[in-house]
Amino acid sequence: MDLQQKNDLLGRAETALESIRPHLAVDSGNVEIVDLTDEMTLKIKWLGMCDGCSMSAMTLRAGIQQAVCGQVPEILDVEAVN
Repeated sequence: MDLQQKNDLLGRAETALESIRPHLAVDSGNVEIVDLTDEMTLKIKWLGMCDGCSMSAMTLRAGIQQAVCGQVPEILDVEAVN
């Protein structure tokens, strides 16, 4: 994947995350993109109250991964780094 392709995918992933952020903000949380690996795994970091929350794993799979992979099918997985 070249830099232009990576930037396009990251931009599309960011747009997908915008649909999730209002739900996270209700609980004073947020998420940011850290990296997109060559294996097409999007690395994210929990921010605010989402960092360390017991519901983060469920939110990752049921919300974030579903939104990102649904809108950007090239991305195969989403993984939290914190």
